[in-house]
Amino acid sequence: MSKSLAIVVGAGEGLGNSLIKVLSMSGYEVIALNRSMHREADAIKKNKAIIRQVDVSDSVLLKSVLNDVVQEFGVPRVVIHNPAQLHIKPFLETSVEDFELAWKSMVLSAINVLHAVIPGMLQQGNGKIIVSGATGSIRGGANFSAFASAKFALRGLTQSLAREYQKQGIHIAHVILDGILDTPRSRELHNLDPSEMMSAKEVAEAYMQLIQQPSSAWTHELDLRPQSETF
Repeated sequence: MSKSLAIVVGAGEGLGNSLIKVLSMSGYEVIALNRSMHREADAIKKNKAIIRQVDVSDSVLLKSVLNDVVQEFGVPRVVIHNPAQLHIKPFLETSVEDFELAWKSMVLSAINVLHAVIPGMLQQGNGKIIVSGATGSIRGGANFSAFASAKFALRGLTQSLAREYQKQGIHIAHVILDGILDTPRSRELHNLDPSEMMSAKEVAEAYMQLIQQPSSAWTHELDLRPQSETF
């Protein structure tokens, strides 16, 4: 039997690569969609994933790439949407272009991906879709106007689609990552002990628990944070 297909959108360092690893270890054929071939490419390939370079905000190009993927590997059983475009600026210094970039990278990309994969999931009668959120999905902080407004929109989109498609066998969940993921870049940016950050490996394992849930007990929103995080 061929492996079930999982697609990870936005498979950068940290969580993206950890998701690829845990999915591969669970027996999935994994396709990683990235806008650019980044420094994690070798690590992704080591975890037995296949990289497809595509700007997921480009609906025409994305549809072409996903059509090729489906023809080769079949309809995905799992799709994880994980892109993030962090903007931290005072509102008056945040341009319209900054807002558009945040929206395109996080919200429009999700719309394009889900437009492309949901029809096939409906035909096969099942599917798992997980969307990565953030603290900004539920609370807009000062200087986070572009990021939070996009994350709020992404959460609303996910809630709406979860209600629309659950009776047709598609489990759609939103995960709020209320904390800082432990990556080499985050260690450079934040003066935090790794024990106060979120382990990408352990977050990826929580995603797998969602993927494995039976239809009688689906979680539609999950919030994760390190023990040290206030909320």
